[in-house]
Formats: sequence, structure tokens, C-alpha cells
Amino acid sequence: MAELTSMMNIGKEMAKKLTTVGIDSSEKLIESGAKQAFLKLKETYPSVCLVHLYALEGAIHNTEFNSLSEDKKQELKEFSDFLKR
Repeated sequence: MAELTSMMNIGKEMAKKLTTVGIDSSEKLIESGAKQAFLKLKETYPSVCLVHLYALEGAIHNTEFNSLSEDKKQELKEFSDFLKR
């Protein structure tokens, strides 16, 4: 879990949640991708929201989640909205 928390945007609470759904290293997070990781989190923790998805994407690309491009944010928002249907 220490490895996950060393990633940008991933705090202790997020790392615990990721570990619970089988993503226990930065390699596994990168391999699964933000959308798949978010989907796994959403199944176990229904209260995760779009900001969590942004944080995952930012962690994978080593950037602050609020610095993601508007196009990427829109893509992620559409994915999150699709899951609500």
C-alpha cells in the first residue's frame, strides 16, 4: 500500500479502497487503467464519484487531477455518467 500512496492523488483512504478491490500496487493501477479501477471501486464503494476517477487518471499520468485536460475530464465525465444509467 505504501507504493500506492506514493502516487500523486492517492491518499491512505484511496489506497485502502484500491487494495480492497485487488489493486495493491502502482503497476496494477496503471495496468488496469483509471476507468477499470473506478468501475471496481464503484462496485464495492457506491459513493465514489467523478473526482475519484479524475484522481485515478491523474495518478496514472503523475499529474494533479485538476490539471487534466478539459477533453480528458469530459471523457471521464461521460464514462461516469454512463455508469449511472
